[in-house]
Amino acid sequence: MYFFIDYMQVDDLPEVHAIDGLSFPYQWSTATYTNELNAPHHSRYVVVRMSPQTPINPDITPQSAFKRFTNRWLRPVIPLVTHRLPIVGHAGIWLSLDDGHVTTIAVHPDYRRQGIGELLMLALIDQAYALKAQQLTLEVRVSNISAQNLYVKFGFRHQGERKRYYTDNGEDASIMWTDDIHTAAFQERVHDLRQRLYQRLKTMPVVFTTPPTNRL
Repeated sequence: MYFFIDYMQVDDLPEVHAIDGLSFPYQWSTATYTNELNAPHHSRYVVVRMSPQTPINPDITPQSAFKRFTNRWLRPVIPLVTHRLPIVGHAGIWLSLDDGHVTTIAVHPDYRRQGIGELLMLALIDQAYALKAQQLTLEVRVSNISAQNLYVKFGFRHQGERKRYYTDNGEDASIMWTDDIHTAAFQERVHDLRQRLYQRLKTMPVVFTTPPTNRL
């Protein structure tokens, strides 16, 4: 099985909504997603596509995939057609001043605990660099321990709470932040997590077929 990172497109939204419906008590509207997708200068949204087959491009080998996957940036360098592959997860980030705010992250229930959440976080971190963010932040339900554990792995720390932040049940949100993502310590952590995830998933080309400004 192969997983591919790609930029979210408007015609991906039916699949995105389906995953949201299985993941959250409420969903963003199509209009909200569309507005976000139309502003790539301050927001980036990615999807993970899945294929049970070998990559279409025969030049992609485990070695070349590893080299691209461990690069700091995710570059549009692999000529691979992925837009018809099913989506198994998605995530987004937007820039507020110099903070990269993780707005959403969701994985289809059938593909959880397989490294997809980590892959999405790595993609968001790369997009944070592209947006010139200095640190990352997010809100997460105080009861969502599994999500918090994922974020802690990537260097997030609890910094406070927003009381009754979630309108569906009045639950508090934990506010989490990273240190400066340009420090050597943070970059080494991300590099190590990339390598470990590669070893877990074996061969995993990381693909952006075109820049976000050309997809909208």
